[in-house]
Formats: sequence, structure tokens, C-alpha cells
Amino acid sequence: MTTVLIADDDADIRDLVSFKLEQANFQVTAVADGESALAVAREQHPRLAVLDIAMPGMSGVDVCRLLRGDPSTKDMMIILLTARVQEHDIEGGFSAGADDYVTKPFSPRELVSRVEALLARARP
Repeated sequence: MTTVLIADDDADIRDLVSFKLEQANFQVTAVADGESALAVAREQHPRLAVLDIAMPGMSGVDVCRLLRGDPSTKDMMIILLTARVQEHDIEGGFSAGADDYVTKPFSPRELVSRVEALLARARP
């Protein structure tokens, strides 16, 4: 079973995304902040991470950048899930190494489809 890391400081969004991914047969680890996301990613090596940008402490963009710079996590797929819709925010997310960028409000089914598509393309 493929593991997906969810990091969002909003418990409702974290629960919704976790529920939808679990329904799609993913194993989910959910955390509320960037520091925890970074620690879990380095310890558990999930295949994909869904990161909110605006979290207390370390942002999702910071986590993304650090994951890309770490040889043990550099190949993890990363989706940024955020309310930030300005062009410079989107460019910053992709510049940090994100594979996809989903804006809130979002369709949970579409997010699951994006997760599945990224994972399908990454398979050897």
C-alpha cells in the first residue's frame, strides 16, 4: 500500500484529505505543521506528500525545498495544496520543487485523481 503524507494546520482539511485518500486505498500519515511533516518524511519515506503552504512555523514551500535538497527524500512527489492563488506563489511552489499545485477551495476527488496520476507516471 502506498503511503501519502498530509500536512495541513486545518484539522477539517487534514481529515477530509485523509479520508478521501484512505477510501482510494492509500495509507495516510497526517500532521499539522511543517516541522512534523519534515520529520515524518525523513523517518517514514512516504511516496508522496500533500503540503499546505501556510502553516505555523515552517511553510509547505520550505518543507518542499528541504525535501528536494535531502538525498533520502529528493524523489518524493509533492503536491502543494493552498489558498494562495497569486502567480508568484504558484511560481514559487514550482521553483521549490513541487510536482503539482492545487488551490483551495478544491475538489477532494480531483486531488485524489492528481495523486493517482503522479504515482502512475512515477512507476518504472
